[in-house]
Amino acid sequence: MLFGFFLEAYMHNFNLVYITLFFVFGVAFSAGSIGTFNLGRLDAEFSGSSRLFVNLGGKLYFDIINSSKHTSWAIELHCDESSSLVGYIRGNTKLTSSIDITPQRRGDLKCEDSYLQSFFPISTVRFVLPIETECDSLVYPEPKGISLRSFLNKQKSYFGEEKDFDGLAPYSGTESPSRIHWASVAKGEIAVKTFSHEEHTQELYFKFNDAGKNNEARLSQLCLWTLSCEKSYRPFVIEMPNKILSSKKESIDEILTHLARY
Repeated sequence: MLFGFFLEAYMHNFNLVYITLFFVFGVAFSAGSIGTFNLGRLDAEFSGSSRLFVNLGGKLYFDIINSSKHTSWAIELHCDESSSLVGYIRGNTKLTSSIDITPQRRGDLKCEDSYLQSFFPISTVRFVLPIETECDSLVYPEPKGISLRSFLNKQKSYFGEEKDFDGLAPYSGTESPSRIHWASVAKGEIAVKTFSHEEHTQELYFKFNDAGKNNEARLSQLCLWTLSCEKSYRPFVIEMPNKILSSKKESIDEILTHLARY
């Protein structure tokens, strides 16, 4: 197109075309310095993540700092194949931006290529600012399997006799038909009755070898029970092949970390 403009100006001596060409070339040459200045005054670093689980959505967090007095425009945050639009960042501002990810495997997660990107001031020129800090996190097993409620129903001797009606809960498919709340079925939603227990005679005890058919299924099941116990403030022990994990001695994150790296 520019070559066509040039021929038009040369053959017909159109000053307006010459002016247009000079303007286009001027913008193109100045875009480099403007774009570099727009992105170069920023600094970014990885600041952590939410709890990450296999096949469940999570977030990676990055702190972005604009230490100049000028606003930076059209900023994008990238981490490998994932990205998010930050937009503009005002001068002398620090903000935290996040990227949504869905991990596919448990264990250590490393973002090999994280950077800020901008197409300002013209969309045909891409500017990139690498993020120097390492983006390392940990992915826990996918929490799935038999619900903790179903496990408790099968282990009454551990937790005392059922005492008082404690409310309704969604039907998971593993509860006894006698627990189904039939009035909810008439409304189109299947729920089951839950009961409090008279006393807790001892902490929950989970065995790795009894938790599933293979290692990944066992880790997923133990991960689900760990999160359920955390939510209901129940102490528990997990008997792993080479270690005993106790919620009274280790934090939930430490237990999940062991499951993730098993």
